[in-house]
Amino acid sequence: MPELPEVEVLVRHLAPLLKGMTIRSVAVHREKVIRPDTPRSLAGRLKGSRFLGVERRAKFLIFRLRKPTGKGGRELSLLGHLGMTGRMYLQPARAPLPRHAAVSLDLGRIRFIYEDVRYFGRLTTNLSSLEKLGPEPLGDAFTVELFAEQLKRSSQAIKVRIMDQAVVVGVGNIYASEALFRAGISPRKAARRLTRNEVGRLHAAIREVLQQAINCGSTIPLDFAGTGTRDGLFYYGSAAGESAYHREKLCVYDRGDEPCGACGAGIRRIVQAARSTYFCPGCQRG
Repeated sequence: MPELPEVEVLVRHLAPLLKGMTIRSVAVHREKVIRPDTPRSLAGRLKGSRFLGVERRAKFLIFRLRKPTGKGGRELSLLGHLGMTGRMYLQPARAPLPRHAAVSLDLGRIRFIYEDVRYFGRLTTNLSSLEKLGPEPLGDAFTVELFAEQLKRSSQAIKVRIMDQAVVVGVGNIYASEALFRAGISPRKAARRLTRNEVGRLHAAIREVLQQAINCGSTIPLDFAGTGTRDGLFYYGSAAGESAYHREKLCVYDRGDEPCGACGAGIRRIVQAARSTYFCPGCQRG
Protein backbone atom coordinates (compact mmCIF):
# COMPACT_ATOMS: atom_id res chain seq x y z
CA MET A 1 0.00 0.00 0.00
CA PRO A 2 1.34 3.47 -0.82
CA GLU A 3 2.71 5.20 2.26
CA LEU A 4 3.52 8.80 3.13
CA PRO A 5 6.57 9.19 0.84
CA GLU A 6 4.76 7.82 -2.20
CA VAL A 7 1.81 10.14 -1.60
CA GLU A 8 4.05 13.14 -0.95
CA VAL A 9 5.94 12.60 -4.20
CA LEU A 10 2.68 12.24 -6.10
CA VAL A 11 1.34 15.46 -4.56
CA ARG A 12 4.48 17.35 -5.58
CA HIS A 13 4.10 15.99 -9.10
CA LEU A 14 0.41 16.80 -9.53
CA ALA A 15 0.28 20.21 -7.82
CA PRO A 16 1.95 22.29 -10.56
CA LEU A 17 0.21 20.35 -13.34
CA LEU A 18 -3.29 20.87 -11.96
CA LYS A 19 -3.00 24.44 -10.67
CA GLY A 20 -5.32 26.73 -12.60
CA MET A 21 -7.07 23.88 -14.43
CA THR A 22 -10.88 23.97 -14.56
CA ILE A 23 -13.06 20.87 -14.24
CA ARG A 24 -15.43 20.83 -17.21
CA SER A 25 -17.19 17.59 -16.38
CA VAL A 26 -16.98 14.62 -14.01
CA ALA A 27 -17.37 10.96 -14.98
CA VAL A 28 -17.78 8.38 -12.22
CA HIS A 29 -17.08 4.86 -13.41
CA ARG A 30 -17.10 3.14 -10.00
CA GLU A 31 -19.54 4.62 -7.49
CA LYS A 32 -17.94 2.77 -4.59
CA VAL A 33 -14.89 5.06 -4.52
CA ILE A 34 -16.82 8.33 -4.18
CA ARG A 35 -19.12 7.39 -1.27
CA PRO A 36 -20.87 9.01 0.51
CA ASP A 37 -21.04 11.30 -2.53
CA THR A 38 -23.19 10.24 -5.46
CA PRO A 39 -22.21 10.74 -9.11
CA ARG A 40 -24.75 13.55 -9.36
CA SER A 41 -23.72 15.34 -6.16
CA LEU A 42 -20.01 15.02 -6.94
CA ALA A 43 -20.46 16.39 -10.46
CA GLY A 44 -22.58 19.23 -9.11
CA ARG A 45 -19.92 20.24 -6.60
CA LEU A 46 -16.92 19.90 -8.89
CA LYS A 47 -18.10 21.07 -12.31
CA GLY A 48 -16.74 24.53 -13.06
CA SER A 49 -14.29 24.44 -10.14
CA ARG A 50 -10.69 25.53 -10.62
CA PHE A 51 -7.72 23.79 -8.97
CA LEU A 52 -5.90 25.99 -6.47
CA GLY A 53 -3.41 23.35 -5.34
CA VAL A 54 -2.80 19.87 -3.98
CA GLU A 55 -1.68 19.07 -0.44
CA ARG A 56 -1.00 15.94 1.60
CA ARG A 57 -2.34 14.99 5.02
CA ALA A 58 -1.16 11.60 6.27
CA LYS A 59 -1.69 9.26 3.30
CA PHE A 60 -4.44 11.42 1.80
CA LEU A 61 -4.27 13.83 -1.12
CA ILE A 62 -6.28 17.01 -0.61
CA PHE A 63 -7.23 18.82 -3.81
CA ARG A 64 -8.08 22.47 -3.09
CA LEU A 65 -10.57 24.02 -5.50
CA ARG A 66 -12.60 27.19 -5.97
CA LYS A 67 -16.13 27.17 -7.34
CA PRO A 68 -17.01 30.40 -9.18
CA THR A 69 -20.27 31.05 -7.34
CA GLY A 70 -21.09 34.39 -5.73
CA LYS A 71 -18.60 37.10 -4.90
CA GLY A 72 -15.08 35.67 -4.94
CA GLY A 73 -16.31 32.11 -5.37
CA ARG A 74 -16.47 29.29 -2.83
CA GLU A 75 -13.55 27.07 -1.86
CA LEU A 76 -13.96 23.33 -1.44
CA SER A 77 -11.75 20.29 -0.98
CA LEU A 78 -11.65 16.89 -2.68
CA LEU A 79 -10.09 14.07 -0.68
CA GLY A 80 -8.16 11.33 -2.44
CA HIS A 81 -6.74 8.07 -1.14
CA LEU A 82 -4.89 5.53 -3.27
CA GLY A 83 -6.02 2.47 -1.33
CA MET A 84 -3.87 -0.51 -2.24
CA THR A 85 -3.59 -0.19 -6.01
CA GLY A 86 -4.70 3.33 -6.89
CA ARG A 87 -3.02 5.67 -9.38
CA MET A 88 -3.72 9.31 -10.12
CA TYR A 89 -2.30 10.93 -13.24
CA LEU A 90 -3.05 13.08 -16.26
CA GLN A 91 -3.48 11.84 -19.80
CA PRO A 92 -4.44 13.39 -23.15
CA ALA A 93 -8.20 13.75 -23.52
CA ARG A 94 -8.16 11.68 -26.72
CA ALA A 95 -6.37 8.72 -25.10
CA PRO A 96 -8.48 5.63 -24.41
CA LEU A 97 -9.97 5.50 -20.92
CA PRO A 98 -8.05 2.95 -18.80
CA ARG A 99 -9.88 -0.28 -18.06
CA HIS A 100 -9.88 0.30 -14.31
CA ALA A 101 -10.63 4.01 -14.33
CA ALA A 102 -12.74 4.83 -11.28
CA VAL A 103 -13.19 8.58 -11.83
CA SER A 104 -12.12 10.87 -14.65
CA LEU A 105 -12.22 14.66 -14.75
CA ASP A 106 -12.41 16.52 -18.06
CA LEU A 107 -9.90 19.39 -17.92
CA GLY A 108 -10.02 20.29 -21.60
CA ARG A 109 -7.10 18.90 -23.58
CA ILE A 110 -6.23 16.53 -20.74
CA ARG A 111 -8.06 14.37 -18.28
CA PHE A 112 -7.33 13.66 -14.66
CA ILE A 113 -7.56 9.90 -14.13
CA TYR A 114 -8.07 8.08 -10.88
CA GLU A 115 -7.47 4.43 -11.72
CA ASP A 116 -7.80 1.60 -9.20
CA VAL A 117 -7.68 -2.12 -9.95
CA ARG A 118 -9.19 -3.16 -6.60
CA TYR A 119 -11.25 -0.02 -5.91
CA PHE A 120 -10.24 0.24 -2.25
CA GLY A 121 -9.29 3.92 -2.53
CA ARG A 122 -11.42 7.06 -2.34
CA LEU A 123 -12.09 10.31 -4.17
CA THR A 124 -14.74 12.23 -2.27
CA THR A 125 -15.73 15.59 -0.84
CA ASN A 126 -16.28 13.97 2.57
CA LEU A 127 -13.36 15.00 4.81
CA SER A 128 -14.34 13.06 7.95
CA SER A 129 -11.33 10.74 7.53
CA LEU A 130 -9.06 13.61 8.56
CA GLU A 131 -10.69 14.27 11.92
CA LYS A 132 -8.76 11.95 14.26
CA LEU A 133 -5.32 11.90 12.69
CA GLY A 134 -2.15 12.33 14.72
CA PRO A 135 0.77 14.67 13.99
CA GLU A 136 2.72 14.70 10.76
CA PRO A 137 6.06 12.89 11.30
CA LEU A 138 8.01 15.56 9.42
CA GLY A 139 6.24 18.47 11.10
CA ASP A 140 7.08 20.47 14.23
CA ALA A 141 4.14 19.00 16.17
CA PHE A 142 5.76 15.56 16.16
CA THR A 143 8.07 16.04 19.13
CA VAL A 144 10.04 13.46 21.09
CA GLU A 145 8.03 14.40 24.19
CA LEU A 146 4.67 13.81 22.52
CA PHE A 147 5.92 10.58 20.96
CA ALA A 148 7.16 9.28 24.32
CA GLU A 149 3.79 10.09 25.90
CA GLN A 150 1.95 8.12 23.22
CA LEU A 151 4.22 5.10 23.63
CA LYS A 152 4.41 4.84 27.43
CA ARG A 153 0.70 4.05 27.77
CA SER A 154 0.70 1.15 25.30
CA SER A 155 1.55 -2.53 25.71
CA GLN A 156 1.34 -3.06 21.94
CA ALA A 157 4.42 -4.17 20.05
CA ILE A 158 6.26 -1.04 18.96
CA LYS A 159 5.93 -1.92 15.24
CA VAL A 160 2.14 -2.07 15.60
CA ARG A 161 2.00 1.07 17.73
CA ILE A 162 3.84 3.36 15.32
CA MET A 163 1.50 2.32 12.52
CA ASP A 164 -1.45 3.73 14.51
CA GLN A 165 -2.45 6.88 12.62
CA ALA A 166 -3.57 8.52 15.87
CA VAL A 167 0.01 8.29 17.18
CA VAL A 168 1.79 9.56 14.08
CA VAL A 169 0.42 9.64 10.56
CA GLY A 170 1.77 8.13 7.37
CA VAL A 171 4.02 5.43 8.83
CA GLY A 172 2.96 2.21 7.16
CA ASN A 173 4.32 -1.30 7.01
CA ILE A 174 7.37 -0.61 4.88
CA TYR A 175 8.78 2.39 6.70
CA ALA A 176 7.89 1.09 10.17
CA SER A 177 10.20 -1.87 9.57
CA GLU A 178 12.88 0.40 8.11
CA ALA A 179 12.73 2.92 10.97
CA LEU A 180 12.96 0.22 13.64
CA PHE A 181 15.98 -1.28 11.92
CA ARG A 182 17.69 2.09 11.73
CA ALA A 183 16.94 2.70 15.42
CA GLY A 184 18.16 -0.77 16.42
CA ILE A 185 14.89 -1.70 18.16
CA SER A 186 13.13 -5.05 18.00
CA PRO A 187 9.70 -4.76 16.37
CA ARG A 188 8.31 -7.09 19.06
CA LYS A 189 9.30 -4.93 22.02
CA ALA A 190 6.35 -3.45 23.92
CA ALA A 191 5.99 0.27 23.22
CA ARG A 192 5.95 1.19 26.91
CA ARG A 193 9.25 -0.64 27.49
CA LEU A 194 11.25 1.66 25.23
CA THR A 195 13.83 3.72 27.06
CA ARG A 196 14.03 7.47 26.58
CA ASN A 197 17.10 6.95 24.44
CA GLU A 198 15.30 4.41 22.25
CA VAL A 199 12.31 6.73 21.83
CA GLY A 200 14.67 9.47 20.67
CA ARG A 201 16.43 7.16 18.23
CA LEU A 202 13.15 5.92 16.80
CA HIS A 203 11.76 9.44 16.48
CA ALA A 204 14.83 10.45 14.48
CA ALA A 205 14.77 7.25 12.42
CA ILE A 206 11.14 7.74 11.38
CA ARG A 207 11.94 11.20 10.09
CA GLU A 208 15.10 10.04 8.33
CA VAL A 209 13.64 7.06 6.46
CA LEU A 210 10.60 9.02 5.31
CA GLN A 211 12.65 11.97 4.12
CA GLN A 212 15.11 9.67 2.34
CA ALA A 213 12.26 7.91 0.55
CA ILE A 214 10.75 11.24 -0.50
CA ASN A 215 14.10 12.44 -1.82
CA CYS A 216 14.59 9.21 -3.75
CA GLY A 217 11.06 9.16 -5.15
CA SER A 218 11.33 12.74 -6.30
CA THR A 219 13.93 11.66 -8.88
CA ILE A 220 11.49 9.30 -10.63
CA PRO A 221 9.63 10.73 -13.65
CA LEU A 222 5.86 10.46 -13.25
CA ASP A 223 4.52 11.70 -16.57
CA PHE A 224 3.07 8.35 -17.54
CA ALA A 225 0.31 5.96 -16.56
CA GLY A 226 0.84 2.67 -14.79
CA THR A 227 0.98 -0.58 -16.70
CA GLY A 228 -1.46 -2.52 -14.53
CA THR A 229 1.31 -4.81 -13.28
CA ARG A 230 3.11 -4.58 -9.96
CA ASP A 231 5.43 -1.58 -10.08
CA GLY A 232 7.40 -1.88 -6.87
CA LEU A 233 6.64 0.74 -4.26
CA PHE A 234 5.28 3.59 -6.34
CA TYR A 235 1.71 2.68 -7.15
CA TYR A 236 1.03 5.55 -9.52
CA GLY A 237 3.19 3.82 -12.11
CA SER A 238 6.93 3.42 -12.62
CA ALA A 239 9.25 3.57 -15.58
CA ALA A 240 11.31 0.54 -16.55
CA GLY A 241 14.14 -0.01 -14.09
CA GLU A 242 13.15 2.82 -11.75
CA SER A 243 11.37 0.86 -8.99
CA ALA A 244 14.41 -1.35 -8.44
CA TYR A 245 16.48 1.73 -7.73
CA HIS A 246 14.27 2.66 -4.78
CA ARG A 247 14.24 -0.88 -3.47
CA GLU A 248 18.02 -0.70 -3.08
CA LYS A 249 17.45 1.92 -0.39
CA LEU A 250 15.45 -0.48 1.79
CA CYS A 251 17.56 -2.28 4.38
CA VAL A 252 15.17 -4.97 5.63
CA TYR A 253 11.72 -4.70 4.08
CA ASP A 254 10.92 -7.58 1.70
CA ARG A 255 14.46 -8.98 2.16
CA GLY A 256 13.60 -12.08 4.17
CA ASP A 257 16.54 -14.54 4.45
CA GLU A 258 18.93 -12.11 2.80
CA PRO A 259 22.04 -11.13 4.79
CA CYS A 260 21.85 -7.90 6.76
CA GLY A 261 24.07 -5.25 5.23
CA ALA A 262 25.25 -4.20 8.69
CA CYS A 263 26.01 -7.45 10.53
CA GLY A 264 25.48 -10.27 8.02
CA ALA A 265 22.73 -12.04 9.98
CA GLY A 266 19.80 -13.37 7.99
CA ILE A 267 16.88 -10.94 7.87
CA ARG A 268 13.74 -12.49 9.36
CA ARG A 269 10.08 -12.12 8.52
CA ILE A 270 7.32 -12.40 11.13
CA VAL A 271 3.64 -11.48 11.10
CA GLN A 272 2.30 -8.74 13.37
CA ALA A 273 -1.30 -7.55 13.26
CA ALA A 274 -1.75 -9.51 10.01
CA ARG A 275 1.12 -7.62 8.36
CA SER A 276 4.62 -8.77 7.43
CA THR A 277 7.43 -7.39 9.57
CA TYR A 278 11.07 -7.62 8.51
CA PHE A 279 13.95 -7.19 10.94
CA CYS A 280 17.52 -8.18 11.66
CA PRO A 281 17.86 -10.38 14.79
CA GLY A 282 21.48 -9.29 15.11
CA CYS A 283 20.97 -5.53 14.95
CA GLN A 284 17.55 -5.43 16.62
CA ARG A 285 17.89 -7.45 19.81
CA GLY A 286 15.36 -7.50 22.64
